Amino acid sequence: MAPPRYEVIGIEGLPEIGRGEDLGRLIVDAAQRQDSPLLSRDILVVSQKIVSKAEGRVVKLSEVEPSPRAIELALELGRDPRLTEVILGESRRVVRTGKGVFVVETHHGWICANAGVDQSNVDADTACLLPEDGDRSARGLRDRVRDLTGHETAVIVADTFGRPWREGLTNVAVGVAGLQPIKSYLGALDPAGHVLQATILAVADELASAAEPVMGKLSRVPVAIIRGLDWEPGEVGSRPLIRDPERDLFR
Repeated sequence: MAPPRYEVIGIEGLPEIGRGEDLGRLIVDAAQRQDSPLLSRDILVVSQKIVSKAEGRVVKLSEVEPSPRAIELALELGRDPRLTEVILGESRRVVRTGKGVFVVETHHGWICANAGVDQSNVDADTACLLPEDGDRSARGLRDRVRDLTGHETAVIVADTFGRPWREGLTNVAVGVAGLQPIKSYLGALDPAGHVLQATILAVADELASAAEPVMGKLSRVPVAIIRGLDWEPGEVGSRPLIRDPERDLFR
């Protein structure tokens, strides 16, 4: 038997994405053009940025009127008050500010810097927001790919988050469709016969992160195929990745 393995295939050749684009069609066609057509049991990891652009989640800062709170925070952080206002609008609560860092809890429940609001790879004077509902976005893409190809796939919408206590950013899942995002080994026996009591793997985050070196930040490869992995289907979305506040020691 061959040893376990899977591969990550970047999808090149996608155009600049605008509001209302048929993202599923663009991805399927681009994969076909590079002779790596989508297959059943493929997992698509899709950059949040192109999903947000297709859904019109882009704001012109020139049209934003900052509130007094945004102006105060912007002065404290050395930020553009208009961008600060956009971040506040995407936030459920402010978690921590200081040293130029603005960490919030988004309306989705994610704890991240700047509510995921980003000004990279967008026009000047604009900011890109996270999808309004990343799981809904992932489901829509999965369903569109199924309609076009007849194949059952899974979709992960991925964004880059920082990590407490560790330097560097990593991709995480902000939307999931078709895939169980977590694999629990609780109660299982390890090879030494010990009962596992705390091993719960964030599979969707691991796969989002595995795809990022192929996708890159400057390579214009916003989608990757993960192929050859044995994964568990599921329709619970990304919510299980958010830790219950009652078990969160750092809230």
